[in-house]
Amino acid sequence: MQVNDIVLDHRTKGIPGLSGPFAAGHIATKGWNVLRGDMPLPLAVLKESVLANNAKWIADFASAAGVSLCPHGKTTMSPEIFRRQLAGGAWGITLSTAHQVQVARDFSVNRILLANQLVDPTFIDYISAELTRDPTFDFYCLVDSVAGVNLLRDRLAGSRPVRPVQVLIEVGMRGGRTGCRSIEQVLEVARAAKGSSPLLTVRGVEGFEGVVPHSAIEDPQPVRDFLDFMTRAARAIQNENLFSADEIILSAGGSAYFDIVADHLRGLEFGRPYRVVLRSGCYVSHDSDMYVTYFDAIERRSSLARSVPGRLSAALELLAYVQSRPEADLVLLTAGKRDCSYDHHLPTPLATMRPGRDKALSRLGSGFVVTTLNDQHAFMRVPVESDIAVGDIVALGVSHPCTTFDKWDVVYGIDDEYNVVSAFKTYF
Repeated sequence: MQVNDIVLDHRTKGIPGLSGPFAAGHIATKGWNVLRGDMPLPLAVLKESVLANNAKWIADFASAAGVSLCPHGKTTMSPEIFRRQLAGGAWGITLSTAHQVQVARDFSVNRILLANQLVDPTFIDYISAELTRDPTFDFYCLVDSVAGVNLLRDRLAGSRPVRPVQVLIEVGMRGGRTGCRSIEQVLEVARAAKGSSPLLTVRGVEGFEGVVPHSAIEDPQPVRDFLDFMTRAARAIQNENLFSADEIILSAGGSAYFDIVADHLRGLEFGRPYRVVLRSGCYVSHDSDMYVTYFDAIERRSSLARSVPGRLSAALELLAYVQSRPEADLVLLTAGKRDCSYDHHLPTPLATMRPGRDKALSRLGSGFVVTTLNDQHAFMRVPVESDIAVGDIVALGVSHPCTTFDKWDVVYGIDDEYNVVSAFKTYF
């Protein structure tokens, strides 16, 4: 399946009502400009130049760190972005659910790390069938209990895939999320998985440091402690010769502490080759609040990150109209909970323009603050002396890009003049 062949029409959020059906790959031929009012607002857009910058920065960081990148696809669920990430050198794509894997397979993603336990019988059947159907399909999933190993093994026994399911032993911490809590449990699970050959094969160790209890941006010692535990787990498995391939995989690294993961897991000695796989996903679009804070901390902590030219910046914006100014210090915008994330922080007003008067957006100063969202309205407090008026366009930055992407069937790629040049279909 090709993303560019997907048909868009006026039922697609963001497409003008008088537009007939067309292939997504032809959107640039429409000549639409967001600031000229060619498309209805609100509209979620991605700046193509910033996407390219972010992709280059993370690739340069991974190369300098000597690690592989397997970005988490749940951030965007956009096959076109998956394609670009893989073309840019990503080792594979990380996913979490049956739905996400099925989408990625339809768009020819051949290496998938399922950062989750595989327990759903119909999902196991699907993976088994795909391993048999496609000899290029390289699939990994997590196990953290003997019960989980047995469930997976017993279901696979019914379909007998021609190749084993590759598993990573997941480690966790008390009060955290999934994952083995002790070295003893790690070894029990690894032994059970090793004993389930040829249906399963033990390939490495995985953990997610982003949910370690009590970790903090400015005091990430609990993250380092967790990575120490992960390293001890890998050594224990290696000492019992339970890994099933020459290359061990160590995978961690969300979008908040990937510098610490890269630094901590490099230069270890296992007596055999190993690969560090980072799963950061939000770098691709970045945002205007949550990941700005995380990235600033990464730059303070990491000399390696500081040595990489440039920096990550926000590619994702939401544009809306001012539809009402019922009070001198209050305007209502045509965007709300149905259009952008609000789980971490409300949208940040970035810039504004008046169609017919201004040729470009102008940055907003202090005093412009979104205070609450309804389904289709944003309440924005403004300085009383501001001349902002009904019909003006406001650009909003978002916090936590994942939950903005999942509100849009299509996110629109723009150049630096806000001409629409691409369409990113999503599958949430």
